Amino acid sequence: MLKTRPVKIARYFALAGLTLGPFCFLSAAEQPPQGDPKATEQWEPVPPVVIPDVRPGAPPSDAIILFDGRNLDQWVNTKDHAPAGWKVGHGVMTVDKSVGNIETKQLFRNYQLHLEWKVPVGITGEGQLRGNSGVFLASTGAGDGGYEVQILDSWKNQTYVNGQAASIYKQSPPLVNAMRKPGEWQAYDIVWTAPLFESDGTLKSPAYVTVLHNGVLVQNHFQLTGETRYIGQPTYRPYQRAAIKLQAHGDPSAPISFRNIWIRELN
Repeated sequence: MLKTRPVKIARYFALAGLTLGPFCFLSAAEQPPQGDPKATEQWEPVPPVVIPDVRPGAPPSDAIILFDGRNLDQWVNTKDHAPAGWKVGHGVMTVDKSVGNIETKQLFRNYQLHLEWKVPVGITGEGQLRGNSGVFLASTGAGDGGYEVQILDSWKNQTYVNGQAASIYKQSPPLVNAMRKPGEWQAYDIVWTAPLFESDGTLKSPAYVTVLHNGVLVQNHFQLTGETRYIGQPTYRPYQRAAIKLQAHGDPSAPISFRNIWIRELN
């Protein structure tokens, strides 16, 4: 009897393992969850209702309209805050390079921005001298001071990659080139997180930007190292709220046009 007992015990555990195995050998990740699911539910605050438009690119119900094709009432000249002075007709505004940059009357901090722009058919020039402009997400001074997302004809037009369309100028090339050919409308959808500064002007938190060009992600929460500059390294200058600026670049090519510009302020 003593000789056969270990065999019987082994057979017993083998049968038990076959019968109860799925229940005896569950990992911690496979164990049924314990506790009350209501402990992880959030009921307040309830998000406000925003009604999206059925038309692609059209403003949702909480958007601030910056240009709807009718007038430049929301814009002023950057240099002296005189009337903006660019040309408006047929639902679009066209850059007037003799007037200079224009910017919004209203100041903003964090936001979602939509704008559409078009390089004219038959555009001439090469590199940076072809359809050049820019949208400055925060205008921090006269001229080209601020944080620029580049606008350029990048359809079969070679230039430095951190200066092509949808680049963060001189800081970050776009992930891909999503440019349509001249004569077709381009769309930028931009999420801007403004930098934060301490009371003494030192940087507390840097700026971040996400950009979609024609619906394609080209800047993914990019961290800026300061204001964008044509010459020199980027640096931060403290500000609280700022206008959005459109550039009248001095290149000799034909001017570009804009339409359907709207913004949603973000907390």
